Amino acid sequence: MKPYLLGIDIGTSACKVAVFEKSGTVVAAANGDYPVYYPKEGWAEQNPEEWWSAVCQAVKKAIQKAGIAPEEIAGIGIDGQSWSAIAMDKDGNVLTNTPIWMDTRAQSICDRLNEEIGAEQIFEVSGNSLQPSYTTAKILWYKENLPEVYQRIHKILQSNSYIAYKLTGVMSQDVSQGYGLHCFDMRKAAWDEDMCRKLGIPMEFLPEICACDHVVGTVTEKAAEESGLAVGTPVVAGGLDAACGTLGAGVIHPGETQEQGGQAGGMSICMDEYKADPRLILGYHVVPGQWLLQGGTTGGGGVMRWFEHEFADYERMMKEETGASSLDQLNEIAEKVAPGCDGMVFLPYMSGERSPIWNPYAKGVFYGLDFAKTKGHMVRACMEGVALSLRHNLEVAEEAGAEVEVLRAMGGSANSLLWTQIKSDITGKPIVVPASDTATTLGAAILAGVGVGFYKDYDEAVSLTVKETRRHEPSPENKAVYDKTYQTYLELYKSLAHMMTAK
Repeated sequence: MKPYLLGIDIGTSACKVAVFEKSGTVVAAANGDYPVYYPKEGWAEQNPEEWWSAVCQAVKKAIQKAGIAPEEIAGIGIDGQSWSAIAMDKDGNVLTNTPIWMDTRAQSICDRLNEEIGAEQIFEVSGNSLQPSYTTAKILWYKENLPEVYQRIHKILQSNSYIAYKLTGVMSQDVSQGYGLHCFDMRKAAWDEDMCRKLGIPMEFLPEICACDHVVGTVTEKAAEESGLAVGTPVVAGGLDAACGTLGAGVIHPGETQEQGGQAGGMSICMDEYKADPRLILGYHVVPGQWLLQGGTTGGGGVMRWFEHEFADYERMMKEETGASSLDQLNEIAEKVAPGCDGMVFLPYMSGERSPIWNPYAKGVFYGLDFAKTKGHMVRACMEGVALSLRHNLEVAEEAGAEVEVLRAMGGSANSLLWTQIKSDITGKPIVVPASDTATTLGAAILAGVGVGFYKDYDEAVSLTVKETRRHEPSPENKAVYDKTYQTYLELYKSLAHMMTAK
């Protein structure tokens, strides 16, 4: 067996590519950036062709850095952001930019369909409430607003299946991304013809559903030329980034839970039976036979990225002198502030909010400012606000009957000891941090590894690749302070919700 696996991650701000050994050790990694376009309020879109060119550059870089021959790669796995609606014509061309997960332009379409078909009926089939961020509404938005595009659609693809198509020439649909379409029967993992008809989505737009570790094809000559990969390398279908990250964090059995803090935040609880709640997101795990009950928030690592970008000129200047990154310096000043932030609370709804409130018009709020508050208070409030939204989702999940014992952290925010401890204190759950901060690409690579027989099963793959670096236990003392903060957090949104509506 060839010694290496390649994982490709299509994130919101960049793609990440990593070459892994069988042990899960990263041999080399590279990134490729691409923009998000915001043409109008509530719109957020990307050009999938820019993903592909970034992937090609990053793959070449990673292979070169690794000092390996492309032929030594045994298989390729791809994970990607959720809820794209990539309109492809029959010649394999992208017809228009795709709205991405944070795009809410189709709110009125959702309102109408929930009324016409019945929100309960849609939920009964799909296990998810119909929201504008999902793929369903975006396809129908094309129909009503871009008829010239809609008429030429051959297939609708997701982010990982688009890259798989570029590599293999095969259009596929993995089971974990099925949840973006409300004509996907969540109990049976199959398209529901009747719901397709009611929603007005043609069945022929939807590729055949396959397992995430299914080898959909091999690298074509054209793709090899563009990406530097070897012709004939097997490519698996891949899956949703949050689900691959969940696998890469070692969450493969019921009750195990992943907590993520990439650009967005949230959690994924592994379950072996169907449990749905309209306030949360239900999808299939990339691991066969398991579901994931997910909470997806817009506030995650992106909140700190925004804060650093807008308010850390001084820290960036000091970096020149001290070498300490601006984010590390912000961590330091936040650490000096007491838990609960002296009554200051932050609502992290910086791009509307997904679960559990599902309000595309929700806004970020700093509450409790006065002359005694410092920049450190603001930083800590940002961190606490994201952790409070995590707790909100976990509590809703427990109401739905999902058990949560230990959280396994992934994403950039897991690198912050302070932020991870805050999350542990606020939720009252222990948090384990796996060694790899490339959990998502590792998950994609594991899918490829199982798909090509590199690993005999998921248990073996996880036992070989996922290592724990540290563990955070919740402080009962801090938890008592945060219980009060949490009540303020809930009340604050409740009292402002009537203003957070469409203009």
